[in-house]
Amino acid sequence: MKTAYVSMTTDVFHSGHINIINNAAKYGQVIVGVLSDEAIATYKRPPLLNTEERIKIVSNFKNVERVVVQNSREYTETLLELKPDYVVHGDNWRTGSLQIIRAQVIKTLKAWGGELIEVPYSKHLSGDKLSRKVSSILSTPAIRLAKLSNLLKWKPYIRAIDTSNGLTGIIAENSRVMDEKTNTVKEFDAMWISSLCDSAFKGKPDIELVDLTSRINTINEIMEVTTKPIILDGDTGGKLEHFGFHVKTLERIGVSAVIIEDKTGLKQNSLFGTDVEQVLDNPADFAVKIAEGKHAQATREFMIIARLESLIAGKSVDDAMMRAKIYIDAGADAVMIHSKEKHGDDIFAFMKQFREYSSTIPIVVVPTTYNQFTEDELHAKGANVIIHANHLLRSAYPSMMKTVQSILTTGSSKEASDKYCMPLKEVLTFI
Repeated sequence: MKTAYVSMTTDVFHSGHINIINNAAKYGQVIVGVLSDEAIATYKRPPLLNTEERIKIVSNFKNVERVVVQNSREYTETLLELKPDYVVHGDNWRTGSLQIIRAQVIKTLKAWGGELIEVPYSKHLSGDKLSRKVSSILSTPAIRLAKLSNLLKWKPYIRAIDTSNGLTGIIAENSRVMDEKTNTVKEFDAMWISSLCDSAFKGKPDIELVDLTSRINTINEIMEVTTKPIILDGDTGGKLEHFGFHVKTLERIGVSAVIIEDKTGLKQNSLFGTDVEQVLDNPADFAVKIAEGKHAQATREFMIIARLESLIAGKSVDDAMMRAKIYIDAGADAVMIHSKEKHGDDIFAFMKQFREYSSTIPIVVVPTTYNQFTEDELHAKGANVIIHANHLLRSAYPSMMKTVQSILTTGSSKEASDKYCMPLKEVLTFI
């Protein structure tokens, strides 16, 4: 009996999938390759159902004789193992990002005389669009909370962007570009809500003046129009007696992680460095705060991340490592190492030492000052979460200033509208 191989994400099913399986059955026994969670996460948003659940569903489909796991978006490894007589796919992959994979399939099949069968694509149906729609509907706090910890298991590293309101949340949620080198779609995996940007958009200084109630209002505003996991900048975490309650609140509304920094006293923004007084907390006291938060949380997936301010305060990499070990022992799920230096040498020295201490505990970096390094370069040095912080704020302000200066100079809004503003209809459509 000849075999026909079909590869599917199998996250959201529609009649187009059934059509492909039924067509494959005309050529032989149907083997369906279910893409693993890790494979899917390399090129699109994580699946709604995990690999095991999707295998169970496909196994019960009519005409499906066997189900295997395909661990890569590319077929080559699976095809070499199965050597099917046919590969059946929709004809939509003749153009776009999948055409390279199509060419690889044809080349691989030639080794044993296999053949590619292409079925007319159901143009009115899109599994990806349906998945996005369902994801937004099912983005309950519990599901959303777990997304970050799952992504850390599935992806080499996580890319996050700052968001401070519903509009920037929509931008972070929907922005994507085609990576010509890898022929994959790139998008942000998570959203970072920083105290700096949240305060700035409210016209307040970044000194922990904006309280948690106001921060939660911002979080809710963003959550209403997005589905991606949220990492919150928790400043110092507040008073020890309050931190456990803060964790319970954040966990309940669906925040995936909170990052708290080991400083004390009136907060001074870290990028001021030693130009202002940066007072580090006693590491033992900060460890107690972390332990208090871990004791308070109800789920396994919520993450408390310890932000190390040693380099900001002019201390050594060894001091940062000493603190990191204490915080991990107290229960911290990850560490964030911060620096205002442009060369990045201190960050890399820390990551080298930390990776000798642990190869699995996530490291978070915020390359605001050492932004000459790419995400791949930072990951190669040991970073797991890369946060692009405050860029939407910093890019919005100059544009808004140009607009108001133009209106004041010309006495008319026409020139500003023509040069600096998107059409109103696009705004309405975008929202």
